[in-house]
Amino acid sequence: CMWAYTHNLPAGAKHDGLFEGGSKTARYWHPSIVKNGKKLPTTINDYGPDIFSDFALDFIRRHKDKPFFVYYPMALVHAPYWPTPDDHPADKAKDIGGGKNWRSNVEYADKIVGKLIAGLEEMGERENTLFLFVGDNGTGGNGKGQTTEMGCRVPYIANGPGLVKPVGACRELVDLTDILPTCCDVAGVKLPNDLIVDGVSFKSYLQGDLTPKREWIYEYLGHGRVVRTKRWLLEHNTMRDFGQLYDCGESRNGKGYKNVTASTDPEVVAAKALMRQILSDKPVPDAAVPKPRAGAGKKGKR
Repeated sequence: CMWAYTHNLPAGAKHDGLFEGGSKTARYWHPSIVKNGKKLPTTINDYGPDIFSDFALDFIRRHKDKPFFVYYPMALVHAPYWPTPDDHPADKAKDIGGGKNWRSNVEYADKIVGKLIAGLEEMGERENTLFLFVGDNGTGGNGKGQTTEMGCRVPYIANGPGLVKPVGACRELVDLTDILPTCCDVAGVKLPNDLIVDGVSFKSYLQGDLTPKREWIYEYLGHGRVVRTKRWLLEHNTMRDFGQLYDCGESRNGKGYKNVTASTDPEVVAAKALMRQILSDKPVPDAAVPKPRAGAGKKGKR
C-alpha cells in the first residue's frame, strides 16, 4: 500500500484526484494510492494516513499468529500541511497555507501511533512486538539535505513492554543501519555469513545492558559526509575538503560546540586522524551526483 506519483501507477491507471504539483499526486485528501499492485479508488473524503494505518493493522491482524514485520513510512508530518479529519472538515481540499496546520498534523500523527498501539493490544501482540518510531531526515530549511548533524539527527524511539527496558532519553550513538541486525536479533533470525552489514544490534541495550555498542556513526549525501563520535563531530567532509571539526564535549543538542578545525592542539590532531581512519574504508562521495539543492537546508551555525 503506497502513495504513488503518476509514473508509479499501474499501466493504464490515472489519478483523477488532487495534485501537489507536477506529477506529484496528493497523499492526504483524495490520495493516489496503489494497494497490492492495483490503483485504489479514492474520493475527496478519503484521507491517506488513515488508509495507510488501516492497511498496516489489517496486515498485522492477518499475520498475528506468526512473526511479522511492518515498515510504515508515514506521510505525516510533511508539507503540504492540509487539515486533518479532526479539524476544518469544510476545507478538506484546501491547503490553508504556511504552517497553520502543522500542529494538528503532528497531533494526528500521534493519534495514528496510538491507533497502532491500541490495535496491537487488542490482538494480544503488544508485549511481544518491538515498535520503532524514527525520523527520516532533519527539518526542511533547517538541516534537511545538508551533511551536518542537523541534517541527519532524528528522533529514534524504541518501545515494547515485553522487549524493552525503559531507560528514558539515551546518550548512546545509534544509526539507522542498526535496525536490520537489531530486528533480526530480536526475532531470533541469523543473518547470512556472507552478507556485509554496516549496522550493529542494540537488542541487549534495549533489554538493560547499557554497554556502549558504537564508537561512531556515519552518514553521507551527494558530495559530503558526516562522522560523529561521542565527543567529536565532522561535518561537510568531501573529496577536496576535510570539512569542519567540532569539539562537542558532553553536549548532544548543538549548543556549545566549538569549531576546532584550525586547531593544532594534540587532542584535535588525534581526533582528525581518527576521522580519517574511520572514513578510510567508506564509500567516496560520487562527484557525478548533483549536490543537494542550496535551498534544501542551511549550514548549521554553532
